[in-house]
Amino acid sequence: MITVVGTGTGVPVDAGVLAGAELVVGGRRHLDAVRLPEGAERVVLGPLAPALDTVGTYVAEGRPVVVLASGDPGFFGIVRALAERFGAERLDVRPGVSSVAAAFARVGLPWDDAVVVSAHGRDPRTAVNLCRARPKVAVLTGPGAGPAELGAALARHCPGRLLVVASALGDPERERIERVTPAEAAARDWGPAVSVVLCLDESRALGPVRTVAGGAGGPAGWALEEAGFAHRDSMITKFEVRALALARLGPRPGELVWDIGAGSGSVAVECARLGAAVTAVEKTPDGVERIRANAAAHGVDVRVVHGVAPAVLSDLAGPGGLDDPDAVFVGGGGRELPAVVTACARRARRTVVVAVAALDRVPAAREALTGAGFTCDGVLLQSSRLAPLPGDVTRLAAANPVFLLWGVRSRGRTEGVTQ
Repeated sequence: MITVVGTGTGVPVDAGVLAGAELVVGGRRHLDAVRLPEGAERVVLGPLAPALDTVGTYVAEGRPVVVLASGDPGFFGIVRALAERFGAERLDVRPGVSSVAAAFARVGLPWDDAVVVSAHGRDPRTAVNLCRARPKVAVLTGPGAGPAELGAALARHCPGRLLVVASALGDPERERIERVTPAEAAARDWGPAVSVVLCLDESRALGPVRTVAGGAGGPAGWALEEAGFAHRDSMITKFEVRALALARLGPRPGELVWDIGAGSGSVAVECARLGAAVTAVEKTPDGVERIRANAAAHGVDVRVVHGVAPAVLSDLAGPGGLDDPDAVFVGGGGRELPAVVTACARRARRTVVVAVAALDRVPAAREALTGAGFTCDGVLLQSSRLAPLPGDVTRLAAANPVFLLWGVRSRGRTEGVTQ
């Protein structure tokens, strides 16, 4: 039997749990905090594979093993690796208080509406994009993805976020809870004691009462009616086009989507409603304000950049490719369309979707996608909507046809999203 004990957040390990153990495995600080049974072997966790091999030897011989872990070892912890290797039936798990629960307790906030993401040994893009998109996120940090790196990535996009850095949770002498801006976090060396970082939009830190825990669930519908958005002279991506564009963009939590030539921001808002972090680029000042108003009306975060593509796209670059989009939507069809599509394709990690009304622009947009190494496909969308006529009868009113092209990167640059 392997007894897995959660510790490190202020609850001491029951000495009776250790009695009789012949192997005790854990981090150095966990092992130093307990008194090992006489004759027990001690293994300090570093690389996981050698420690599991040692555990396997003891298990095969029927000798008792105790594994010490931080907080709740079943929450982004070692229980997964142990269960996969030895089977859940061999585990006796004694959970402690998770670092996430402890951190939210320290700041007096409920966390049933929080998104929790691990950046420990994982691509930090997921954590960064969730912090951009969601008002309450807990980040389990790791090397290269600590408060400084999170702060640097958020300072340009979400400078108003509050970062709560919780260090050495449960240690009565070393525990620290610090509230900083992203810029302040980026300017510090935080050392190895950080337990968890909370990223909060303080205006929404107390969300509504929840029935299901976790971040906001998916929307009940998408491809919303045009009437759900403020727009100018019907200059908006129609819902039929938006439906297919969203299907090809595939926005999801932890990803970043660009909406270039955003207009009303309808595509940007819909991508944000589906959980993605979104940057909308718009060249007109009134369009910028319209996008912000539409985002606020639908309760989502959309970063709006005022500028003209493709030139403005160079301003969206960030450290380590964190600001490279997973998917890009390009609307409109001006003379700069090929250059815009090419610039977006160079940065997009997964897909680029282009909506074009003018037939003459289609070949150049397609060539831009294929020239960037994308597999390209497309469709001409022609739709007719029901429209009333006098006499209580109905006719079909044709909408302007739109070409929708999409390019998919043949060899993806992305890794699996893990939360």
